[in-house]
Amino acid sequence: MITFDECAEMLDEIADSMPFELYRELNGGMSLLPQVKVHPEALNNDLFILGEYKRNSLGRYIVFYYGSLNRVYGHLPKDEYYKRLKKVLSHEVRHHNEYLAGVDDLVLYDKEQINSYLKRKGLF
Repeated sequence: MITFDECAEMLDEIADSMPFELYRELNGGMSLLPQVKVHPEALNNDLFILGEYKRNSLGRYIVFYYGSLNRVYGHLPKDEYYKRLKKVLSHEVRHHNEYLAGVDDLVLYDKEQINSYLKRKGLF
């Protein structure tokens, strides 16, 4: 299993490899929290939030949940975990840039994913 520190190092490496312009106005930066975060739509605590783009009075920032990442990807080899982590970071950075551009495409995509989850569970 990937440790918290290893995950943090991977996130730093991935973030540093992306163009700096993607982070414009991300004034709260990025952080990795230790907890598991279950999605509010989860039916049996089986749907996890891996990362979130947040906007509030503190600014704009991205939070990653180490506990959730390990619940979902902890069984993977390190190189595959890294690839998945890169997708999560890219997803959250895209949320930020779409917000700045006034676009909701990824928000709509995320809602479709939740609806698909609910359909699989027989609730939609």
